[in-house]
Amino acid sequence: MNVEDWFRTDRLPHIYCTGCGNGTVINCTLAAVTGMGWKQDDTVFVSGIGCSSRAPGYIETDSLHTTHGRALAFATGVKMAKPDLNVVVFTGDGDLAAIGGNHFIHACRRNVDMTVVCMNNQIYGMTGGQGSPTTPMGAQSTTTPYGSAEPTFDLAELAVAAGANYVARWTAYHVKELTRAITAGLQTPGLSFIEVVTQCPTNYGRRNKQRKVSEMVEHMRSHALLVEKKRRLEAEGRAIPEGMFTVGELVRRSRPAMGVRR
Repeated sequence: MNVEDWFRTDRLPHIYCTGCGNGTVINCTLAAVTGMGWKQDDTVFVSGIGCSSRAPGYIETDSLHTTHGRALAFATGVKMAKPDLNVVVFTGDGDLAAIGGNHFIHACRRNVDMTVVCMNNQIYGMTGGQGSPTTPMGAQSTTTPYGSAEPTFDLAELAVAAGANYVARWTAYHVKELTRAITAGLQTPGLSFIEVVTQCPTNYGRRNKQRKVSEMVEHMRSHALLVEKKRRLEAEGRAIPEGMFTVGELVRRSRPAMGVRR
């Protein structure tokens, strides 16, 4: 099979806005799945609600488009009932970290054997641009018109602390690195979490002085700091440049996992 074989072409054209980064994430995920040699009959995609969660509808496999925030709960059920299936979850920052936050923490704690790909566009894109748990402090949204005053969740660090076996973060700009990280996640028994910072020009960029897609992509490129460099700066007692976020592989370990056939 090749990547094109995984697309459900009768569902096209897709619903994504011009310039949305979600298509890039889907392509990287399907490239990784293709590289694994997985078969469609052995693979299930699960999602919750939101822009990101429409992704399984465009993929030619069995899929579950579930209720808001419950993708990991449904995926856990699939994996526990059918441990031989490959389970991949598409979710967004609002779906995963707000209403689904408790499911996220406990799926990581239980280390359920699945791969979770979170498209973090830092806002509720589908429902009008409300602030989400990852909206940066000071950023404007429809619910934070004077700038968000709340600290943000670091989803990747949260997954590390909660117990996931593999955690990485990249952006929609880092296509090759992202594909390699998803592949590593698919290969790792237990819960693998890959956070993808992605652009939403429609509901985030135009409210935050990034009206062009190119400006959002350049911001991701220029503000991404390799985790190895961040740790080196910290070890040397040097300050982390303001506004930077870490990318790279945060953890790879072998904690006991649920849903792995012994």
